[in-house]
Amino acid sequence: MLLSQLIIRLGIAAAVAPALGFQSLDSKRAKNVLEPKREGYCSPSGPIESTHCLYETVETLNADLYPALNRLVHYPFFRHYKVDLFRECPFWRENGFCMNRDCGVMAADEADIPEKWRAKALGEIRSGQDESSCYFRDQDFCYIEDDTTQDGEYIDLSLNPERFTGYAGDSAHQVWRAIYEENCFGLSEAGAAAAPIGFSKLSEGWGTEMVKQDEECEEKRVYYRIISGLHASISLHICQEYLDQATGEWSPNLQCFVSRLGAHPERLSNVYFNALLLMRAVARAAPYLEQYDISVAPPSRIQESDRTKELRKGDEEAKRSLADVIRLAGGKGVERGFDEADFFNGADAMILKDQFKNHFRNVSRIMDCVGCDKCRLWGKLQVSGLGTALKILFELDEKALNPKINPDLLQRSEVVALFNTLHRTSESLAAVEQFRQMYKDTQDAEAAAAKVRAEQKPKPKKKRKVSTPPISATGILISAFEALRRNCKGCLELCWRSISQGRLRVLKVVRRIEL
Repeated sequence: MLLSQLIIRLGIAAAVAPALGFQSLDSKRAKNVLEPKREGYCSPSGPIESTHCLYETVETLNADLYPALNRLVHYPFFRHYKVDLFRECPFWRENGFCMNRDCGVMAADEADIPEKWRAKALGEIRSGQDESSCYFRDQDFCYIEDDTTQDGEYIDLSLNPERFTGYAGDSAHQVWRAIYEENCFGLSEAGAAAAPIGFSKLSEGWGTEMVKQDEECEEKRVYYRIISGLHASISLHICQEYLDQATGEWSPNLQCFVSRLGAHPERLSNVYFNALLLMRAVARAAPYLEQYDISVAPPSRIQESDRTKELRKGDEEAKRSLADVIRLAGGKGVERGFDEADFFNGADAMILKDQFKNHFRNVSRIMDCVGCDKCRLWGKLQVSGLGTALKILFELDEKALNPKINPDLLQRSEVVALFNTLHRTSESLAAVEQFRQMYKDTQDAEAAAAKVRAEQKPKPKKKRKVSTPPISATGILISAFEALRRNCKGCLELCWRSISQGRLRVLKVVRRIEL
């Protein structure tokens, strides 16, 4: 069985390098995740905590959802994300920049950026707001990368896959430390805030210890499940596209997966939780998202170039692909898998929601402290995608989500982040299936090798049994009288005694034979 040492703390976005070597160890918990059951599913199974859905239902749906998302995010609208990767860290002086070439980001070709996006940014009136500060609308759960300004640049996400980059060390650890220490929730304005939890405790369990301890506040558990699910999903991306530094090849690393997730089913559970949360947000905002302008072709003209015709055809395909994803996200079994009505209902609901929002906003600002550009890119995008989902679920009502009443409700960057984050999470679940098959193949190979070794092992020689001929009654009598003859060489008394004893033995033997 391929197993490895416990997870080292990761840096953000497919980038925290597992620089330490993996050691073999035994774990029965890994079997709970990897070995298939009779029904064809693998653990974890049953209801997903804090939801109304089964793990098996999510896995079945994801078999169709992942291919649909994989097509969608390669269309120009969803492939290009405008982000400012040069904003300074607001919490500490960051000097741990990754010098590995895999940490770098390739910007999009300017010719591929639709003219209407560039024109909108150029026409934006600057408000004179301090650029060092972060702008949050009341309903926002995170800092939004505003693609209507001249700040930042467009990144082609397809050219910058989320995977292992080699970013690690104190800089990466400090980022996760700051994220997990966003834990001071209070249950009322008059009540004392929860005692802070040490970084080592949170990082070792990715926040799960805190989730288990705090039984009073469901919202707080949800916060940690979201963060842990993001952490686990990032780990899956690293293990799925892992760089073998000896060969220079990228390939799935089973040891990495088993160590970081296979031996910790609760971490994997939180990836399923985030998938349901994101799917519910897409389904709830379906009327708005279906009407969203995702076209990249210029306005229609009487005579159009071949390039414009090609773009317009791509726009139609993208709309159909978007409709498929929205339909699947609200499919049977998951339509209310995550139910927003289950949260923020108590007497302290508004206070808890504001605290939840503030903590998540801080997480989005911590992303500017990541020292790896590619890690920073994917960290900012996925936190923005989760923040957009939370805004849809907990801040916007049906009226606000009406595209006729509120056509500019979500910025383009929010829509792009939402669907790409769902794609990242869906790909993580698809990777689990791949690792399960790899695990099965490994186990089958080991079983076959064990069988060969058993067949080649020399067999011990069998001891020869000495066969004894059957004894007849006549033979017994002859043997008895021969013994008497040998014994009767002495006195008469001794001879008579021997004859008497021999006679009795002969009679016993004859009786046994007769029976």
